[in-house]
Amino acid sequence: MVEAAMVTTSRSDDSRTPAAPGPGPGAPPGAEAVRELVTVPTRQGLEAVDILRRGAGDAVGPVLHDGGCGLLGFLVPPGTAAVWDVPGSTCTATGGRGPRLPSEPPVEGSDWLLPPGDADLATDPAVLRAALGEAARLIEAADNCG
Repeated sequence: MVEAAMVTTSRSDDSRTPAAPGPGPGAPPGAEAVRELVTVPTRQGLEAVDILRRGAGDAVGPVLHDGGCGLLGFLVPPGTAAVWDVPGSTCTATGGRGPRLPSEPPVEGSDWLLPPGDADLATDPAVLRAALGEAARLIEAADNCG
């Protein structure tokens, strides 16, 4: 656990998580509750998005794609970073300065894979944990074939 300037990061690897501005004027109702970001490698994240979208109901919230860093970011509810321990991922608590949900991505150089309005306000951390685990198993199986 690393703490600096009201930003708490729970890390399971050495991935970089860009800081994002907090909710501001024009943010939709409920945006102030979205404070944390789980980042994963793009390949695993895309598999997890597919798994989540095939599941029952609307299980996935907005997802950012940062092509320059090869990461996907899932918006999750506050408190997730304190208990996040999924290998190969990072969860960042932003101390109230988390990603807001405008139409423009909150991190420069990123773009919405699943924009706000097309998704829930946040992805359920337990559902995300299961999807990331399944994605990792699928990737490992695919890599070991042939």
